[in-house]
Amino acid sequence: MSKGDTFENDLMKLIFSATAIANIADNAATSPLTNLFIALHTADPGETGSQTTSEAAYTSYARVSVARTSGGWTVTANSVSPVANISFPAGTGGSGTVTHWSVGTATSGTGKILYSGTVTPNITTGNGITPILTTASTVTED
Repeated sequence: MSKGDTFENDLMKLIFSATAIANIADNAATSPLTNLFIALHTADPGETGSQTTSEAAYTSYARVSVARTSGGWTVTANSVSPVANISFPAGTGGSGTVTHWSVGTATSGTGKILYSGTVTPNITTGNGITPILTTASTVTED
């Protein structure tokens, strides 16, 4: 079983750009998310993980919010990518290697992961390093 290509694209637009799917889903919740929160991970958080699972912990790390609009995300052909590079706070200490990233629902704490994937090449974090996910970072629905 699989989703149709048009529906896959519609689903990505609903999640990332808050665009309704006619006669199926809308964004009319009492308090819909206006941002999605991007986290970095030092290992795969897996399908049962949360945004805190293996989350990066270098000094001054914080998740970065990206608007749920067409100004925050580009959705094309069942794939989504950020409109602009996502820059995380520069490290002021600590270290680690970022191998995965996730898109989730919380600015901090547990947070539900909507999508996660690998970071290639991996990013070594530490003092003076600013991790960046580029506009080539994609999530594909298939």
